[in-house]
Formats: sequence, C-alpha cells, structure tokens
Amino acid sequence: MAERGENGTGLAGVSAAARQAPGRGLPPVHLWNPAHCGDIDIVIRRDGVWMHEGSPIGRPELVRLFSTVLRKDPDGYCLVTPVEKLTIQVEDLPFRAVTLESRGDALVFTTDVGDEVEAGPDLPIVVDTDPVSEEPSPRVRVRADLWARIARPVFYQLVEMATVEEDRLTVRSRGAAFPLGPAGAGLP
Repeated sequence: MAERGENGTGLAGVSAAARQAPGRGLPPVHLWNPAHCGDIDIVIRRDGVWMHEGSPIGRPELVRLFSTVLRKDPDGYCLVTPVEKLTIQVEDLPFRAVTLESRGDALVFTTDVGDEVEAGPDLPIVVDTDPVSEEPSPRVRVRADLWARIARPVFYQLVEMATVEEDRLTVRSRGAAFPLGPAGAGLP
C-alpha cells in the first residue's frame, strides 16, 4: 500500500493513530477534529470487502485497525486521526453483522471486523423495506452513526426468534422491541 510522506500522514498516519491504544478500546475519534486532508482510495464494497487502490486489503488485522478510526460525518465516511481526516467511499454500510447469539435478554451481533454489538435502545435493529421489491434491508447500529448490514442468514435467525406483536414480527433485546416486518408478509 502506498503511504504518503514520512511525517505520519496518509495510511501510515491512520495506522499509527489506530495503534496508539491497543487493548484499551476504540480510539476517541468523536473527540478529534482535524483538518480535512482529502480523499484516500479506500472503498468498502457492498459485500464488506475493503479495497485500497482497486485491490482487496488482505490483512484482516489492518481492516480491523482502520475500522477503529472510521467515522461518519455530515460530508461522508472518513478515517480520522488526531491530525488528519481522509474521506473514503462506502457502497452500502461499513460493516456486516455476520453472527448472532442470544445472551440472557440481549441479542448480540458480531461484525465482520470483530465488533460485538448488543442490540438495545441505543443500538437499535432497523428493517427498511424496498418499496418496489418489498425486500427487507435489516441493519444494526454499531456505534455513533456507523451501522452494520445484517447478513441474510443472520436475518433468518432473527425471523425464527421473532414473536407476533400487533401483527408484526418482533424481536426484543435489552428491553427494547424491534419490528422486523408484518406477520405473514413472506419474510424469509
């Protein structure tokens, strides 16, 4: 991968910022307000593959590292460090919810970059429906304004767990109810 400059800018700077607090949780990207430094040729494809300059980023550790400094601002998705902000492209949502398990009263999703998301009032499950195809498009909030597309097999699990409440298939997690769609509407 190309790295800009020797002063920690570009991919080198993003990588260094993400490594500053290993094992201590996510970097505080919400507190960082650096100048916008332009675009970087990173695309998160609809299928969740992270691309750099047209090639897949093959190291899962590097994708995980970059995912920790990802933020969505009013002007789009960006990788943020204390000193720079680089815009990237996201074709759908930045993450995929690829597994689901029930832990006590919580539904816990795991994303393709290793985040665990315990759905609840602050991290809702939302199912939009395409007005033409009527295809459900489920997602779960991961953090701030970053969402994960719920993979089809995981959505099937949710539907199997659902109960009918007020004519809607509904799941509950941490005391919150999340409608998946109308009961009997031909959901998967």
